[in-house]
Amino acid sequence: MTNARYDVVIVGAGHNGLICAAYLAKAGRKVLVLERNEQVGGAAVTHEFSDGFRVSSCAQWLYQFNPNIRAELKLDQYGYELAAENLSTIALSADSNHLTLSSAELNGASVTESDKKAYQLFIKKMLKFSGILAKASERRIPKLLEGDWGDRFALFKLGLDMKLLGKEDMQDLLRIALINIYDVLQENFDNDLLKAALSLDATLGTHMGPRSPNTVFSFLHRRLGEVFGFNGVSVVKGGMSTLSQALANAATANGVEIKTAMPVSRINSTADQVTGVTLANDEVIEASTVVSNADPKTTFKSLLGFPKLETGIIRRVSNIRMQGNVAKLHLALDSLPQFDGLDENQSGQRLIIVSTMDAMERAFNSAKYGEYSPQPVMDISIPTLHDKTLAPEGKHVLSALVQYAPYKLTQDWGSVKENYAQLLVERIGKFAPGIEDQILSRELLTPVDLEREFHLTGGHWHHGEISLDQIMMTRPFPGATQYAMPLTGLYLCGAGAHPGGGVMGLAGKNSAQEILRSNRSKTNLAGKKENVA
Repeated sequence: MTNARYDVVIVGAGHNGLICAAYLAKAGRKVLVLERNEQVGGAAVTHEFSDGFRVSSCAQWLYQFNPNIRAELKLDQYGYELAAENLSTIALSADSNHLTLSSAELNGASVTESDKKAYQLFIKKMLKFSGILAKASERRIPKLLEGDWGDRFALFKLGLDMKLLGKEDMQDLLRIALINIYDVLQENFDNDLLKAALSLDATLGTHMGPRSPNTVFSFLHRRLGEVFGFNGVSVVKGGMSTLSQALANAATANGVEIKTAMPVSRINSTADQVTGVTLANDEVIEASTVVSNADPKTTFKSLLGFPKLETGIIRRVSNIRMQGNVAKLHLALDSLPQFDGLDENQSGQRLIIVSTMDAMERAFNSAKYGEYSPQPVMDISIPTLHDKTLAPEGKHVLSALVQYAPYKLTQDWGSVKENYAQLLVERIGKFAPGIEDQILSRELLTPVDLEREFHLTGGHWHHGEISLDQIMMTRPFPGATQYAMPLTGLYLCGAGAHPGGGVMGLAGKNSAQEILRSNRSKTNLAGKKENVA
């Protein structure tokens, strides 16, 4: 492969990288995708953590994937299949008075009629606000300064969308976007468990608590999936690798070459133009366009190298906030756990362990000072209730996202990992008595493990906080907001680019469209016709 030549080399076969590759290849580009791991998918993969037990390694729910990508890449023809969809969220209560939340209604013995009505109005308004974000997410974000006519028109459409909200809703959006989810929920609801459940969607995957600024924006970002047609979370049959493999199949069907176990050591450049990449084995691949699916810090610091960048850019990259705050627990169980107050169907929904917003804020306080909280917040899935292929017959897998497990722990994660895993099991056991006796084996992935396994700087799955100063016109940083980086021919296509994290796919699609937009040549090296979907 030494001195091979391609139109585009994509570094990393995460879902956004595969999507970007597929759209570029459909348009006639000669594309190579290089992945350092043994399988494609990045953090959207499945692995066997115990003999016969498989689990989605990092991302466990599908709730934002853009339906246009699914249709345009014909993913249903390439193996994409859901085992369950539109699942409800059940907030577990110590007294078994659990709350069930869906996109349409709220149920639970402890919920008043007033809160039920307020919930419907609140969700309706939030989805109206998320609808504006959804439109902005499906196109490149316009620059505020030095924009071309396309940018000016996009800004006009964004302003028009806000104006069409109506005066009252527009004023409310501008008001709440600058405060925190804690205050917004206090304004609207009485039930403490309900408020805690909603605030989880504003903080999960971030280094923020309910009282942190920007949490309203992250809440709206989380609910983009409902604008795209999801009425709850979904479970991918076979785990997340099925989606990633379907994307890889679609890409290769359009002519993309994918090489796994092929780490890139650096992105090559001369003056202010990329020239290709060098592999870890010193092989060189030439390309006039290099697209990084890695996070911005990895791209600029490790692959490109700070010495090649201006001081101002180095400072901006270094200041991107991306400290992970989530661990992942996997349990191999010899039988189905029995959660108090839940039947088997309910056990297959999205189960969350929260208590109050104040308790969540205290848990975040622990994380701020490098400690894990003794009262962690958990987002639990039992995927084997929907997909029996993930475990031996009669046995089950429990997977849990654990919030407020800080990347920067004052102690070494290796020295406390087993104690922390035991704490988590005991936390679940308060709602599912006897679960500890059902455990055949367990696996805990700390933020440090997530960084190592999935090459996420700081173990942050969004490649940077979803906050007003790191989103839309400022993502990943001012001067590099439209996928093209401050080096000719270098682009980002991952979660660090607009519109941000989540298994959504739009960063990959938008990046491909921007690459094609910037170079409207109708033929590539092989003389193929451009055919943009």
